[in-house]
Amino acid sequence: MKQFLFVSLSAILVSVSVAQAEVTRVEIAERKSFAEGHQFGQTGAYELVSGRLYFDVDPLADANSRVCDIDLAPRNPAGRVEFWADFFLLKPVDSSKGNGCLLYDVHNRGSKLALWTFNDAEITSSPSTMAHAGNGFLMREGYSVLWTGWNGDVVDDGTGRLLAGLPIAKNSDGTSITGLNYVEILVDEPKESQEFYFSPWGTSAGYPTVDLHDSTAKLTRRASRSAEASLVPRDEWAFAEVEGGKVVPHSTSLYVKEGLKPGWIYELVYTARDPRVSGLGLAGLRDAISFFRYNPRTAEAATDNPLSGMCDRAIIFGISQSGRLIHHFMYEGLNNDVKGRTVFDGAVIHVAGAGKGLFNSRFGMATVYGTQLRNNLLPADFFPFTPTLQADRLTNAKGDTLARLRSQGELPKIFFVQTSTEYWSRAGSLLHTDVEGVRDLDLEENARIYLIAGAQHLGATSTDRTICRYMRNPLKHRGPVLRALLKSMDDWVAREAEPPASEYPRIDDGTLVSVQEFQSQFPTIPGVETPAVCYQPLRLNLGPRWQTEGIADIVPPIVGKPYQTLVPAVDEDGNELAGIRLPDVAVPTATYMGWNLRDEAYGAAGSLADLHGGYLPFSATRQVGDSRVPLNERYRTHEEYLAKYSTAVVSLWQQRFLLAVDAMSMLSEARKRNSGKAPEE
Repeated sequence: MKQFLFVSLSAILVSVSVAQAEVTRVEIAERKSFAEGHQFGQTGAYELVSGRLYFDVDPLADANSRVCDIDLAPRNPAGRVEFWADFFLLKPVDSSKGNGCLLYDVHNRGSKLALWTFNDAEITSSPSTMAHAGNGFLMREGYSVLWTGWNGDVVDDGTGRLLAGLPIAKNSDGTSITGLNYVEILVDEPKESQEFYFSPWGTSAGYPTVDLHDSTAKLTRRASRSAEASLVPRDEWAFAEVEGGKVVPHSTSLYVKEGLKPGWIYELVYTARDPRVSGLGLAGLRDAISFFRYNPRTAEAATDNPLSGMCDRAIIFGISQSGRLIHHFMYEGLNNDVKGRTVFDGAVIHVAGAGKGLFNSRFGMATVYGTQLRNNLLPADFFPFTPTLQADRLTNAKGDTLARLRSQGELPKIFFVQTSTEYWSRAGSLLHTDVEGVRDLDLEENARIYLIAGAQHLGATSTDRTICRYMRNPLKHRGPVLRALLKSMDDWVAREAEPPASEYPRIDDGTLVSVQEFQSQFPTIPGVETPAVCYQPLRLNLGPRWQTEGIADIVPPIVGKPYQTLVPAVDEDGNELAGIRLPDVAVPTATYMGWNLRDEAYGAAGSLADLHGGYLPFSATRQVGDSRVPLNERYRTHEEYLAKYSTAVVSLWQQRFLLAVDAMSMLSEARKRNSGKAPEE
């Protein structure tokens, strides 16, 4: 458990009356200058405040009724449920110089991403230096930036990841709750063993088996998503890991005697125990923001709320898993606190596709999401998908993801920001089409959808291939576009200034098409194969209690027909027609793709390479078999290229998809490179 340095008695907050707030105590572990006291423009210096929040919630309150298994959580003598969460806050030292907005960054597997995103800063779990402040954008603008723990499966690896201490649900007699659980494992290189929920971004704590020698547990494997599964004999695998060449029993790790083959899908069904009450993480997020927004200072403890009176509005931001969490948070109707007050006025949901997640279910794991190759049998992407009314004729289901909030009153303002990857690998089209992929749906008036054309999931990378068949995508979008959109969201929230109109592909204008139509549009390029399929979430039947209680009775689920997803149409260069077309796409020197294929050396050859995009530079001169116009015919001089590039930059600035400072930076960078060189991160 994280150890706290209590620097003085004044840094330990006294208990707050339970009747006043769900946050009952705050322990401050550290309070110091941020970035060596650097003066950020007119805002001035910032300070860092970190510690731990303690919660005490009423399991019978209507506001907590959606939390799965809260009735089975341990209760204190007052009949309430207790838990805790780490917090980390950056705020102006002079409260009068802030902009009045609390920006809450949903951590991703315990990691803080807002400074990396908006400030182009060095990524870290413990920001404190000028390198961690990056270009200082959020500080110059005067935002107070907050992170809190919400995810009970984050493992403390000593790097400063945010943790949450969520209770374990128990039977009424105090015994362990058990149940069937499904785990899928796929590796990209040969391994003897792997933890259930390994991730290069942070391995999550899985649910242990009830018995290391459980004879009823079953492991199957298949060579690809479409291949038939075959049973692995029980004596050929174990709940174990390999350490120093030895096989060591491990309740949340899979060992296979002949080794795990790259690209093969291993599916384990076993009896797990001790589910966390994971939905309390969402309730705690709600109550933490309510505390920081609304709780006043008190005579007993002058430091009880470091943000008291500083913020009159709040915006939530999240990338990928964190974005899915935001959509799910809204779906559960949690954007009003226990007193009915608004928690978040606005939300910027980045690269979440049409997904929500397993954030509030028994044996749910926040880290899980589906792609074309992986995790198709885990219900992280489920109906309804859209923030407006949607119907499924096959199941007779109707709904929208904001229905619960709609019934409570005013809706938050929401941006869904997607890259091309979300349409290929995360079912992004289901955010705005019917589930048959036949027609567009009208958008909620408080929502906007933006596609960043040709971009990949996490932004620009080096062009090295890793597991991919083609070079990866170097298109830089994350900082410039999201800085502009954050400003637009804040203007919308604070001043009712309308944001830029939605920019996304549609069926009715031919910019959103089937994979087969996309294949017919894509240019001919020697050695390049296009995908045969995109990710299509499956209709999954997990039993009668899944929809109402979040408890799966059928594991693995009964598989129904997939939902029909579509992908962005492309021009003769293979670049996407709709969305926010950055200058490198509008005035191209290459084809930028949100998709890539797995190289055969890593197994499952031809499958989509998860969340990677691709990059196919134009040839300098005409090449046999390449239908794209070469650079020497496309741009007669470098000056002609720069003139067209400048026009594209100015257009995006005028549409408010770039700030002036980023527009000038793009123009400066373009002047430094010739028209055939790739952009650099």
